[in-house]
Amino acid sequence: MAELSHLLQTFQQRIEIDSAVLYAILARGWSFAAGPVTALFIASRFSPEIQGFYYTFGPILALQTFAELGIGLAITQFASHEWSKLKIGENGKIEGNSNSLSRLVCLVWISLKWYTVAAIIIIIGLSTGGYLFFSQSQTSDVQWQLPWISLCVLSGINLFSIGIWSLLEGCNQVSNVYFYRLFQGILGSAAAWIAILLGADLWTASIVTASGLIYGGFFLFKHYRKFLNSLLLKTTVGPRLFWRRDLLPFQWRIMVSWISGYFAFSLFTPILFHYHGPVVAGQMGMTWSLYNALTSLGSAWIMPKVPLFGMMAAQKKYAEMDRLFWRLMVIATGVTILGALFIWLAVLYLNHYGFALAQRMLSPLPTALFLTIAVFNTASLPMSTYLRAHKKHPLVYTSVLFGCLVALSNWFLGKRYAAVGMAAGCAFIYTMIFPITVVIWKHCRSRWHSISKPI
Repeated sequence: MAELSHLLQTFQQRIEIDSAVLYAILARGWSFAAGPVTALFIASRFSPEIQGFYYTFGPILALQTFAELGIGLAITQFASHEWSKLKIGENGKIEGNSNSLSRLVCLVWISLKWYTVAAIIIIIGLSTGGYLFFSQSQTSDVQWQLPWISLCVLSGINLFSIGIWSLLEGCNQVSNVYFYRLFQGILGSAAAWIAILLGADLWTASIVTASGLIYGGFFLFKHYRKFLNSLLLKTTVGPRLFWRRDLLPFQWRIMVSWISGYFAFSLFTPILFHYHGPVVAGQMGMTWSLYNALTSLGSAWIMPKVPLFGMMAAQKKYAEMDRLFWRLMVIATGVTILGALFIWLAVLYLNHYGFALAQRMLSPLPTALFLTIAVFNTASLPMSTYLRAHKKHPLVYTSVLFGCLVALSNWFLGKRYAAVGMAAGCAFIYTMIFPITVVIWKHCRSRWHSISKPI
């Protein structure tokens, strides 16, 4: 029994599964498994027009990227560097280096101020902008107005909470954070299924968001009340962090990358909605939900390690960073490839035997192209995570190039050839950009690590 336990522990270490990664895998695995179930409920209970509106809500909401502007990731990276000299004491409060604690307190207040303003902008801006966009639809029998406004208000409140979760991740509380996200995902799926079965239609998205907010508030109060109080009620007496001087030089690169990512990955459904109607947009939305589930599963090994990468970079433990990077690269990419094959074979099966569900999603060809993009995207994630751990982001220019090219491709090819044109264009562009990403990663890793010797 002892030998078996040792073998299992060794195996877990080799495939980089600690408690945080395990919770992340379970959460992504639940999303991967629950996604098709949700799709079945939507296909059976929603009309094709309502499905189109439902799946177009998400990309429009993704415009909140323009309000957040990468501050969450910047907070995580900066907090991880300060947390390398701090810890949570037995009383639940933060202990350690007073200078690091002072800078962490500054980071909290920067976060609170930013997200308060961002939440207000999101509620007003998205409610208005989305109303104007959806009003152009020729479908007049879908009651989308109140569900949309409700969803914008709840999304604004949810955006405000992102700063807290970003801080907790940076403070290496990833195990608890991903435990929360696991049960949030289960609760969200259950809420969605019940809402759909009860005929909530477009109100489903608001119900899911509200359930997540209630559970998140309860979780923070129960586990991190003292932790947050020790930051919010503490007066900064040591070195301070300033947004313009310290965070902005890093954040603007994240901001530009995220905006580029929006134009690259969030315009598929709105463009199809505009040029080809809600039915085609609904097919794209359902396929894209499978894409998101797949990339989410592949990233389960990467995202919980973000603060660890930051702490290693702060301590100049470069050899450990490299070993962790290569393990995560192989595992995440391998899992994504296997998942892509599974999804594509399932779609092929549904089309071959004429299942009704096949008519609610894209055909096998564009699906295969989007799944190929998912593999490239997952393979790029460890490299960008590795580089950002140094509080630098040299991939910003490739992100801009990629975002511009894909946005133009989506507009030009999507208008003429619908989803298959969009998928082909995006896949072709990724095959050109990915080698550039690899070259930049190798160059920066070599240059940065030769400047400072590891301790």
